Amino acid sequence: MRQTIALFWGLILLCSITAFPQSRSITGKVTDETGQPVDGASVLVKGTTRGAVSNATGLFTIIAAQGEVLVITATNYAATEVKLGAGNTVAVKLLRKDNVIDEVVVTAMGIKRTRNSLPYAAQTIAGDEISKTRTSNITAGLSGKASGIEIRQNNSIGGSTNVVIRGNKSLVGNNQALFVIDGIPIDNSNTNTSQQRVGKGGYDYGNAAADINPDDIESVNILKGAAASALYGSRASNGVVLLTTKKGRKGSLGVTVNAGLTLGSIEKSTFPKYQKSYGAGYGTYYDTATVPKGWFFNMDVNGDGTPDRVTPTTEDASWGYKFDPSLQVYQWDAFDPSSPYYGKSRPWVAGANDPTTFFEKPLAYNTSIFVDGGGDKGTFKIGYTRVEDKGVMPNSSVKKDLFNFGATHNITDQLTVGGAVNFSKINGLGRYGSGYSGPHTANMMTNFRQWWQTNVDVKEQKEAYLRTRKNVTWNLSDPSDPVGGIVPAYWNNPYWIRYENYENDSRSRYFANAYVSYKITSWLDVMGRVSLD
Repeated sequence: MRQTIALFWGLILLCSITAFPQSRSITGKVTDETGQPVDGASVLVKGTTRGAVSNATGLFTIIAAQGEVLVITATNYAATEVKLGAGNTVAVKLLRKDNVIDEVVVTAMGIKRTRNSLPYAAQTIAGDEISKTRTSNITAGLSGKASGIEIRQNNSIGGSTNVVIRGNKSLVGNNQALFVIDGIPIDNSNTNTSQQRVGKGGYDYGNAAADINPDDIESVNILKGAAASALYGSRASNGVVLLTTKKGRKGSLGVTVNAGLTLGSIEKSTFPKYQKSYGAGYGTYYDTATVPKGWFFNMDVNGDGTPDRVTPTTEDASWGYKFDPSLQVYQWDAFDPSSPYYGKSRPWVAGANDPTTFFEKPLAYNTSIFVDGGGDKGTFKIGYTRVEDKGVMPNSSVKKDLFNFGATHNITDQLTVGGAVNFSKINGLGRYGSGYSGPHTANMMTNFRQWWQTNVDVKEQKEAYLRTRKNVTWNLSDPSDPVGGIVPAYWNNPYWIRYENYENDSRSRYFANAYVSYKITSWLDVMGRVSLD
């Protein structure tokens, strides 16, 4: 019996190990049947949202694991799937389509046409392809779904996403595509702080496309080039992302429920690899009467009349004395009355927990419910979506509530009225600071990535904050002054920043439209439409 149980758990462990292959960076090249590189090919890991786009030389890089399948698509080429082996490179050959399927697209004027009848490039993406990824941002859901479109995502929670079609057209101007919902151009401006936009300290509040509900989208049409977007003038010079929303179904009442849960973690390979050989300081610059050109501050901490070694707490680099566990040093917590190390020296060693342990596992859930129906005279739909993203930093989240309503009514066989109302409420808590505006910036990455003492244990900074709820930092201004010197010289306690000095924001938005359409003949309709954003 014991052998059977051991064998059972052994098989479970083996299955668990094989179920989670190790992801790594895959480099590939996309060529046609003549060996020429294919520019703008979309590369997507099947069943995921991970995507990439090939450059002018056909090269692309993507994170994937052995056994996963890459789906490669490009305009006028047949889609190709490649199963990844153990190697880190892959070659993809695309074959041209002999017969291009007559795909139906929606033009700028809202008229449906077959794609090969248009004098410009256009591409259609089904709304289900976006909503099934359960992303809270529709622009992020477009990643890897269409050729020639580049999605540039900020890695901060609820941050901006840029949609660039066929590359940048301006060195200094805006290169973002215009977003149009049911024929109505909508504002997709960036609401970041002015300092953040020029690389200084601030917050990234995202762009307004985040207010669009991905679960309410029937289809997305990418209109490329000036001819495609002429109806919208200069605003559409960078191309158009044309969104068609879902409509009610005639003859039945339907209920649709979607839900998704996403877990994540930080990618430690993108973080600095801290050296663990040397501690705080810049060199032998700390002169005293008894110890000239010393590596440490020297002061009588324990009152025995002999100078003691004290970490140079005012410094924010690790070019100091080589770590030696036999060497006793008074560190920042020796001057914190709430610390168990208060008044005590400690071995001179690297901190057990470096800044990578500061981050948490992000969690996001996305749930929506839609009810729709209709009869001979009209249709309706009403929906609600709740999104909550918990960030990778402590005490950070973005919550969204999205409401959608739309209806049509046929007054006569020729006269139809309709409209839609959309409301979004977005609440941000503890968004990440970005850029650099000095040592007291809310962007702790400038501290962690550049100005850090490797002898500091991040977990002990957390414990110091939890004991006192005060800004007890490793970067003391003057440890010899117990009254005015136990304050930050430059850098705050990172947990104090996240729980006491964090950012809050809220944004409410309505966008709505109403229209009247009259059918004059079988080939001519007249429509009048008003909108609010």
